[in-house]
Amino acid sequence: MSESGGMRRNGAWVRRHVSLRRRLVRLTFYILLFVAGCATAGFLYFADSVASLHPPANPRADAIVVLTGGFQRIDQAVELLKGGAGKRLLISGVHPSTTGGQIRRNTQSSADLFKCCVDIGHDAIDTIGNANETASWIRDNGYRSILVVTNNYHMPRSLLELRRANPGIAFIAYPVVNSDLKSTNWLRNPMVLKTILTEYVKLTIASARDRLGAHPASGLRTESKDTTTSGN
Repeated sequence: MSESGGMRRNGAWVRRHVSLRRRLVRLTFYILLFVAGCATAGFLYFADSVASLHPPANPRADAIVVLTGGFQRIDQAVELLKGGAGKRLLISGVHPSTTGGQIRRNTQSSADLFKCCVDIGHDAIDTIGNANETASWIRDNGYRSILVVTNNYHMPRSLLELRRANPGIAFIAYPVVNSDLKSTNWLRNPMVLKTILTEYVKLTIASARDRLGAHPASGLRTESKDTTTSGN
């Protein structure tokens, strides 16, 4: 083989290699662009869905569960209990150092109400734990419908976890709205944007986990004891 022929063959190989590498780079770019577009569209849809959530006008269920994360949620849940929206209230995910008496005083409620109709769940450490703690409480009391009180941005993932842990139970969303996302430019508010984006990522992971059939940790501090106590 002549030297010039070898050089032509090597040059052709180099050109093919460079061309293939460029095609792979372009393909990777388009795939990443598509994924980013889907993620952005999904996030905007999630944000719009959350912004559109409103509490039902006359909520009624067998009982009420509130997922802790601020006293505004608990205040709202206690008011619903007082108004007869449910027969009993579970406050799920309360820190072990927080007592029912402290919650009662913060919500300015009567001792009789907490003694008769409020249960305090100290065992849940995350939303999965809330769902499992609620599942035990539902089984113990034989409820069929539950009014769920949590923030609007937290509601989609809460319902996902609750329905996974409690098949056959009707869950009614009662979102607590801290700010009106419909009438405010929340994209310019870093704290609100971070909160909604974080919740969207968590919801995406939870949805993917369910589709893959993965089994997450229980989200409970303990596995073998009763997770709720009377709120007196």
